[in-house]
Parts: sequence; C-alpha cells; structure tokens
Amino acid sequence: MKFITISKPDKTLKGSIMLPASKSISARLLMIQSLCNKNFSITNLSKSDDTVLLQRLLESVAKNKESKKVVELDAANAGTAMRFLTAYLSVTPGKWMLTGSDRMKQRPIGILTDALNNLGASIDYLGKPGYPPLLIEGCALSGKEVTIDPGVSSQFTSALSLIAPFLPNGLTLNLKGKLVSSPYMMMTVNLMQQYGIKVNIGKAKIQIKPGMYIPIDFNVESDWSAAAFWYEAAVFATEVDLILEGLQLESLQGDAVLPEVFQNFGIKTEYSSHAIRLTKVSKKIDGFFYDFSDNPDIAQPVIATCAGLGIRGRFEGIQSLLIKETDRIRAMKNELEKLNIRVITSGRPDDLPFFELKPSKPVFPEGLCFETYSDHRMAMTLAPFALKTNSLKIRNPDVVIKSYPDFWEHLKLLGFILQTG
Repeated sequence: MKFITISKPDKTLKGSIMLPASKSISARLLMIQSLCNKNFSITNLSKSDDTVLLQRLLESVAKNKESKKVVELDAANAGTAMRFLTAYLSVTPGKWMLTGSDRMKQRPIGILTDALNNLGASIDYLGKPGYPPLLIEGCALSGKEVTIDPGVSSQFTSALSLIAPFLPNGLTLNLKGKLVSSPYMMMTVNLMQQYGIKVNIGKAKIQIKPGMYIPIDFNVESDWSAAAFWYEAAVFATEVDLILEGLQLESLQGDAVLPEVFQNFGIKTEYSSHAIRLTKVSKKIDGFFYDFSDNPDIAQPVIATCAGLGIRGRFEGIQSLLIKETDRIRAMKNELEKLNIRVITSGRPDDLPFFELKPSKPVFPEGLCFETYSDHRMAMTLAPFALKTNSLKIRNPDVVIKSYPDFWEHLKLLGFILQTG
C-alpha cells in the first residue's frame, strides 16, 4: 500500500483486542533457545517481521555451522537481530558476513564489536569502521572481563550477556557510564536466570558465571510497547472502554510503566487475569515532563499525546531515538509541525538531545498526509490523530509489520474506517 486513509466518525474507543506478543522477550528467547544444547517450546512467539527474520537467520546459522564458505546473513532493518547475531556469530564456528539495510549501515555497532574483539573475537568491518556490514569468524573467546559504554544501546550489553556463559571463565562487564533502556537489560538478566544462568548485578558491574542454559518451555506475554498507541488513542477519544488482552501486571517489560504515565492524562487502568481495561476520567493537564532513558519505545506516543492536547512538554533521555529505524527526533518534529505544533529540539550536535513542545493549538489541514520514514512506530503514533480530525492519510503503512502486523485490522475492529490506496 502507498497510503492509508483513516477516519473515526464517532470518536469513541470501545471494544477488545488481543495485543501482539512481546518482540523483545521473543528475541531473547530465540537466542537462548539457539544457545541451549536441548530444544524447548516457545508459545505465543511474536509474529512481527523482526522476530520472523531473526528466527530465519538463526535457522540459517544452524544449517551452515562450520561451512568453509563465507555465509551471508542479512538483518535488513532489524537492530536487535544485528546486535544479538554479532555476539552470537562471534562464538559460532564458521565465517559469516552480517549485513543489513542502508539505514542499518548507518547505525553504529563499534562499541559492541570492540568489546567482542577485546575478548578474543575475530570481527572486521567491510565498509565504514564502526558500522555494518561485518565479517565475523566464529571462535572460542578467551577473555573474562571487558569495559563497555552502555549509553548508546542496552542491546550491546544484552548481546554480550547472552553469550557470556559460554566463555570459560564467564564474563564481567564493567559499565562505563549510565545504562540506557535499563529495563531491557533487566529483562535479559531475568530470562537468563530463569534458564539457569547465575548473574550478579552491581552498581556499575554485571558478573555472569559460566554455565549451560537449561531447557524450559515458555509462553510469551503480550507487548506493553504496542499498548502505548492505544493509551494515546484513549486520551483523544470522547468515550473509552477498551480491553487490551494478554498483558501482565507482573511483567518483564519496562514499558509496563504506561498505566502510571497515562494516569496523568486521565486514563484509568484496571487489571484482570491477563488483560487490562482502559477507561477515561476528566482531568486537566497543562504540561508534562518525562525522561525516556528507560523507556524509549514509548517516547513517540507520549510526545504525540501532549502535542494532540496542545500542552507544553519537555522530554529527555531520548539519545537512542537518533539511531533507531530513522532519526525519530527529526521525524517527530517534521510531522508535528504539520499540525502547527511549536517544537524545539537540541541545537548543537554535542548537546544531549531533548524534545520540547510549546503550548499550541493543533490544526489538522484538509488532506493531511503523514510520512512514516520507514519506521513502524511513526505510523502507529500518528494514526490516533484520526480521533482529532475528520480523516488523515499515512504513507507507507505496511511498515507496521515490523512489530505489530495486525495494527490496522485492530483499528477496524474498534470501528475505525480505513481506505487503502
């Protein structure tokens, strides 16, 4: 599809949908399954493009272990696959060429590859130093301690941790600087511990003992990150009674902070067994501040919520948004300015990035068409604005298959009218 037109005449949000399985949990389970010497069952595995791709790449690795030829693996636009596979292939016998999309070749990976090479890995750059594509020759790593800056991506730290049990002496990770997206690292640690690996976490140190993963069947919970777009829509709707199925109160996911965040906007969350119910109460809010260091995946819908309400907002801890599927800071600024929203972002490249909204009355021009920048979260963030206007268009809507393939169908289930073209 080139674009999709969305409208919602009654402006309500009522019904029930089953959210997709967690992409983050699914990726870590697939890596543990590949590292485990015995197979185990994963039920409710994510059906997102990223997960399907990672699963296919891991199957290709299994078939080509110890091949004398260089085996090419294309991670496309999947950042998690690129980072997790970089570490995994470094301990997997064979010669591997790991590449990705043009955008992936602009996303830095030097921090991870330097750490692996310091542990004894054999990784070379085939293009610009510090960026994919990579040539990796799998071997036994001999190091036992490495220092890493975790301020760019928690996935670097997770990737090293997942393979750490296979090092003869385990691995000590010395963290130099603040760990961004720390709940994702805690998710990795929690899952590793469930699968029998001993992990100790200090203030600036993670120690992982050598060992073997124990096979345990696992059912993946639904994705709290996906819920963020429905919370945003709930704020814009006139009436709300929405059931989001598959979510857990005691969740491994850091984005389970959503009920606390959106309580500020008048959204009430009630829990039942493996589901939540959203309703809405009247609440006045003049401004909102949030640090997304631990929750970057909910940044776009929270920022869009404030923009749609026309209130002031300041958002920090967003440096990782610069290296996602697109530069999400620039993309959000571009699209929100189409609505007459006044946006200020950090002025100099060496500044810590921030995103600031000045009080503005949103204006939805006739024939409004939003760009998605090949970013699934841009498409899903902009869609709820249909509750604020007669209709809007979103270009390249198929990008949602990266994490939430049924997103447009779920909009239809809740009474949105969609026309494709």
